[in-house]
Amino acid sequence: MRSVFARLGSDFLSTIIFLVAYVATDNVVLATFVAIAGAILQIAVARIRGTRLDIMTYASLALVIVLGGATLLTNDPRFVLAKPAIGHFAVGAIMLRRNWMMRYMPDIVGETIPHLVTLAGYGWAALMFVLGLGTIAVAMTGDLKLWAFYVSVIAVGAKVAAFAIQYVAFRIIVRRRLRAAGNGPPAAKAARPAA
Repeated sequence: MRSVFARLGSDFLSTIIFLVAYVATDNVVLATFVAIAGAILQIAVARIRGTRLDIMTYASLALVIVLGGATLLTNDPRFVLAKPAIGHFAVGAIMLRRNWMMRYMPDIVGETIPHLVTLAGYGWAALMFVLGLGTIAVAMTGDLKLWAFYVSVIAVGAKVAAFAIQYVAFRIIVRRRLRAAGNGPPAAKAARPAA
């Protein structure tokens, strides 16, 4: 799971740079230039290190340049602010693939409640689409402080809450199913005395 978040952080590094630069300077034009420079530098460093870049990194760079350029030409930050929505939509579309979550689940979860893992995967896709739409709605207001709050607190908080709810629910359901089957959780089986 850590590698997924690291990859997303890498893919959206320019947006993070934009947010930090804007919060630090309160200057949309400067923050946009810094985000574009950061995206180009990220690609250059990866090339120098020989790191293989995937299509999402190049797409992110293209979006930063196109949306950043539109922001600079119009002096309207809404173009850059909409960029995370594109990421949410792209990730949501990937999450529509059946059973994408199985590789992130412990074997016992995949074996005990595979249908719920599939449903949770679709739930995650729906969450990404909702967060993307929310990002566009907030970006259209043009209020950078509201956008920064939404992207850094609301969107992240929703994902953390969804992860926590899923973790607790899966844990409870798996334990109940194992008990009902007479197997009990793995720790309980290990503690049973030999017959």
